[in-house]
Amino acid sequence: MTDSLGERRHAPATLRNREPILEVLSRVFATPGTILEIASGSGEHAAFFGERLPHLVWQPSDLDATALASIDAWVSLAGMSNVRPAIQLDATMSAWPVGPIDGIVCINMIHIAPIEACEGLLRGASERLAPGRALVLYGPFREGGVHTAPSNASFDEGLRARNPAWGVRNLDDVVASAAAHGFVHEETVRMPANNLTVVFRRTA
Repeated sequence: MTDSLGERRHAPATLRNREPILEVLSRVFATPGTILEIASGSGEHAAFFGERLPHLVWQPSDLDATALASIDAWVSLAGMSNVRPAIQLDATMSAWPVGPIDGIVCINMIHIAPIEACEGLLRGASERLAPGRALVLYGPFREGGVHTAPSNASFDEGLRARNPAWGVRNLDDVVASAAAHGFVHEETVRMPANNLTVVFRRTA
């Protein structure tokens, strides 16, 4: 939803997951660098992480023009200089319109998009990240092909009813695809509301 003050959109889940995600990002991206966020959505995460991780330059992005306006509105309100203007980016693009980056974060995208978006994300990340750099994914996953909670199973059913190309992905499949693109599965962190944060590291 959008607030009455302008273009800022609100994603209620942000308030529930931003602190646990921040804890992981603080460890994974402990040194200065430029981080690309894929599918930044409302922009609330970009504003929150940018303020609390001042050693990072945060580059938000999204495919949707309305989301881009919301991202920039949230960042403008916070008045941060280390968060760049949002850019339009489709993860399935053959070439991403970004300069050098030191890490990638993607929150709650791959289940609300066709599998081609996940594959495009992994392919683009492998092309943009140097060896040793990290890709961090957050969201619901199946483990061993099984949902981690009845609520996730219901959520998955609802997603597929809206679009058969959507759905909660099997973590083993994502790990295999990431390996094919030069990433090792470094860590899985269990998060609130039966979600996972999954850390991949680019190999040589």
